[in-house]
Amino acid sequence: THWKHGGIVGVMGYGGGVIGRYCDIPEDFPNVKEFHTYRVNQPSAWFYNTKALRHLCDIWEKHGSGLTNMHGSTGDIVFLGGSTESLEPLFRRAQLREGRHAELRPRRLGLQHAVTPSCCVGPARLRVGVLRHLEACFNIR
Repeated sequence: THWKHGGIVGVMGYGGGVIGRYCDIPEDFPNVKEFHTYRVNQPSAWFYNTKALRHLCDIWEKHGSGLTNMHGSTGDIVFLGGSTESLEPLFRRAQLREGRHAELRPRRLGLQHAVTPSCCVGPARLRVGVLRHLEACFNIR
């Protein structure tokens, strides 16, 4: 197999949040001719609960392999083993009921991460602060 970085994402306005992996001999292994990695970013100050995790896992079971991984330092959920064809349906269904959404895109150093690393989960990581980091991150973009 080989990795192909970028260039396979079909969601307007989003970068290469999918790392493509292609089988070199797809005729011998048709079930894994594409085995892409999708990275689902945790929105700033959002805590996963069982309802949200179940929702994302149900989506992945329907549109992918069902194989997942949690990235500990970023809070991202990594979906392993999807096809290019499943990208759009996966993205559309990843909108969560609580009004916030999971972001299918690469983690980038945008304002929410440049202000302070504590913004990714807000007050859970920052006990004492002079600034209202989350307010700044959500209102200054």
